[in-house]
This record gives sequence, structure tokens and C-alpha cells, in this order.
Amino acid sequence: MWWILLIIIVVLVIFIISLYNGLVTLRQRVKNAWSQIDVQLQRRFDLIPNLVETVKGYMSHEAEVLEKVTELRASWANAKTVDEKAKIDNMLSDSLKTIMAVSENYPDLKANQNFISLQNDLKETENKIAYSRQFYNDTVTMYNTKLEVFPSNLIASMFHFTAETLFEVDSAEARKNVKVDFNK
Repeated sequence: MWWILLIIIVVLVIFIISLYNGLVTLRQRVKNAWSQIDVQLQRRFDLIPNLVETVKGYMSHEAEVLEKVTELRASWANAKTVDEKAKIDNMLSDSLKTIMAVSENYPDLKANQNFISLQNDLKETENKIAYSRQFYNDTVTMYNTKLEVFPSNLIASMFHFTAETLFEVDSAEARKNVKVDFNK
């Protein structure tokens, strides 16, 4: 009888350890996925000063947009949480879309090799950011699901695992296409 009880206890302990290790693994994947977004956002922020300098000479009356991009770049460095960085990233994406849309009105700028190169680099980086966001959200969803399903939810609550935040567009305004009006 003692052997059976001992075997049940050992199996139960192995099961709990397995669930715990699975939660830790998923939590680390979430951190890694966020790190991948962070790397791509940093790449984009490193491109921004060059883009702003290239565009400045052509778009002097668009200084407001360029200043906003510069301010957002500075505030991103001070952001601490995923939510803060996501909000700043969404605002920056809108500003960059505006710069690209406004650049259509400047044929010399569109033909500038430096601008073309920066535009291509930025486009490539935006694609990587989109993929990284998707991967992050998929990973967070797996992790958060594991926190909620039985029996791993018992282990998660025992060891104080907390749900992670998805990377989302924070407003209906950010989901809209950028409207550029040259008649103002």
C-alpha cells in the first residue's frame, strides 16, 4: 500500500513540476518575443534621425510632423512598459505614414537616393515589426491561455504567474488610414 501511495505522490510531484516548468518556459518566450519587437523598434528609431534630416530640406513647412516624430522618438526611450511603448509606437507609425504620404508631393525628395534607401529600410523594418508583433501576441495568447486552463491555473496562481498584455492598437483613430489634405 505504501508503494502505491509513494508512486502517486511522485507522479503528482512530477506533474506539478512539469506544469510549473511549462509556465516558466512560456513566460520566457513572451519576454523573448517582446525583446524581438524592441529590437525592431530600436532599428526604426535609429533610422528616424536620418529620415528626418533627409526630409527636412524638402518639407520645411511640414516641421510640425518632423518635430512630433523627434519627440516620440525621445519619449519612447523613457517608456518602461509594453503598453507605454505600444502607444508611442502607434503614434510614431501614424507620423511616419504622414511623412511618407506628404513626400508624394515632393518629386525631388522622392528621387533622392538617400530618401529612397531610408524609405526601403523603413519599409523592411515595418514588416519585421508587424511580424514581431504577431509573434508576440501569439506567444502571449498561449501563455495567458495556459494561465487560465485547468490544472495549470492552480499552479499559476500558487506561484503568482500573471497575465501579459497583448500588443494592440489603442484607439479607433489609430486604426484609420492616414488622411493627407494639401488644401490647408
